[in-house]
Amino acid sequence: MSAALRLSGHAKDLGGGFTVRRLLPAAQRQAVGPFLFFDHFGPVTVMPDAGHDVRPHPHIGLATVTYLFEGAILHRDSLGCVQQIEPGAINWMTAGRGIVHSERRPESLADRPYVNHGIQLWAALPLAAEEVEPSFEHTPAADIPQVRVGEATVRVLIGEAFGHTSPVATVSRTLYLDVQLPAGAALEVPALVPEMGVYAVDAPVVLNGEPLAAQVLAVEPAGQPLQLTAGDTAVRLMVVGGEPLDAPRHIWWNFVSSRKDRIVQAAEDWEAQRFAPVPGETEFIPLPPRRFKP
Repeated sequence: MSAALRLSGHAKDLGGGFTVRRLLPAAQRQAVGPFLFFDHFGPVTVMPDAGHDVRPHPHIGLATVTYLFEGAILHRDSLGCVQQIEPGAINWMTAGRGIVHSERRPESLADRPYVNHGIQLWAALPLAAEEVEPSFEHTPAADIPQVRVGEATVRVLIGEAFGHTSPVATVSRTLYLDVQLPAGAALEVPALVPEMGVYAVDAPVVLNGEPLAAQVLAVEPAGQPLQLTAGDTAVRLMVVGGEPLDAPRHIWWNFVSSRKDRIVQAAEDWEAQRFAPVPGETEFIPLPPRRFKP
């Protein structure tokens, strides 16, 4: 059986010429499990004069999940957390009732070019957790379980798979895997969670007997395993999923909520600078000119 849905995404400029490939949300589908934003950035060479820093901006009602293949990002937030994000680590920031953060070039890389390449996801928080206290958790690469399954290498970034459990804590059933398949190798990923999708990062793959192009997200029917076979080149794949959303979500700018009035309130709070600031930061990203219409 072929994939029920395939999403090729679109280019999204986040400012300063920093462009990502955005797979979710899409017109055909808002989310896969709790994940309702899927941004693939790079590989891009960041030059010393590049304006790729993301200035302080707010979030509510979601968790950001940042994962790098190459490069580094310096995270700062309104809780006072300062963390250099590096390849292989999982960085989970819970916005809840509100958090502000920046994502910048580390000072150690200020004077030289480097390559940034990774994926950032947004996970909607369950209704009962939409307004929890904000928090930030960094899980180093060395703490992420890695397992060989036949010729495949699987890193269990979030959730449970192949007898291993990630130490990353979540508030709903969630799956996130980093799979590397050598040329010609095959792997079956069982239906570990109710909703699953697979993204081919850098090369095509055969999924359940059908070709899947690079940089395309395939969303499988519920309960269907993923039969993956690499072609003539090695391929890296990201498997995402989990329990479906417990209610529809409204998304505007950096805000996610089950309630339209909550997004209006968050926009008013940001415009009035009522969010807690990021210590040591004076810049900020203003609200978009086109405002949210409830």
